[in-house]
Amino acid sequence: MISSKAIPHKLAANSNSGWINGFIGILIFSGSMPATRAAVQGFNPLFLTVARATIAGLIALCVLLIFREKRPAREHIFSLAIVAVGCVIGFPLLSALALQHITSAHSIVFLGMLPLTTAIFGVIRGGERPKRAFWIFSILGSLFVIGFAVLQGLSASPIGDILMLLSIILCGLGYAEGAKLSKTLGGWQVISWALVLSLPFMVPILFFLLPPSFSEVGTSAWVGLAYVSVFSMLIGFVFWYRGLAQGGIAAVGQLQLLQPFFGLALAASLLHEKVSIGMVGVTIGVILCVAGSKKFAK
Repeated sequence: MISSKAIPHKLAANSNSGWINGFIGILIFSGSMPATRAAVQGFNPLFLTVARATIAGLIALCVLLIFREKRPAREHIFSLAIVAVGCVIGFPLLSALALQHITSAHSIVFLGMLPLTTAIFGVIRGGERPKRAFWIFSILGSLFVIGFAVLQGLSASPIGDILMLLSIILCGLGYAEGAKLSKTLGGWQVISWALVLSLPFMVPILFFLLPPSFSEVGTSAWVGLAYVSVFSMLIGFVFWYRGLAQGGIAAVGQLQLLQPFFGLALAASLLHEKVSIGMVGVTIGVILCVAGSKKFAK
């Protein structure tokens, strides 16, 4: 029998583990936009989406077979389908299409909206109830992003910005649904089964979209494809879903505020993209505003 005194310590340990796992996941995800930007220089966005899902799905299938994981129950299929639509197909495809119109540095700023969308779907699908102050800070942070898009981004590429906004909504839905399901199915099992569930659709499309030759595809595009397939699509989710399940969707979701910082640094150092003062300013503004919501998440 667990004593009442041990319960708070157990909850605190789970919360700390959640933040650690979530932080590792965000570090991995931070390279997604620069890697996708590099990949779309050599691959069609639709082919890239299908290829990364197929590669990650085949790896996930092998892991599931090696560990002899039981098939998910029938009541889990709907949630896994939501994860697949949001994280395996929706976000990768829409963000890849957006990156044909905008730079990865510009797209990274939109990631500042992910904590809000994740928290909203955490309430809708996960049953969480953050305090009112949480929503005030989160909305203020999102307004920074929207204001930046209106003043700078929309004048440059409205299509790119709209695609990024749609991708963020789907990503938030996939994050929240996967985190809810991870509590019963397990973190790495959720993303693995979602990827396997997508395979029957991805593989035929992959062969249909297969280009006649890859001779013109550069090294950076191949590296980008490898990163988004193995790390962004699979390994990152293992840590991220586990962190959200342990520490709470709305609370640990605030770690996504660090992603723009890491992503902008990668975009500038690896892709030599220009990071304007406005991009840095709005990223700092988002982090300061929404970080204030952390203690009100529960």
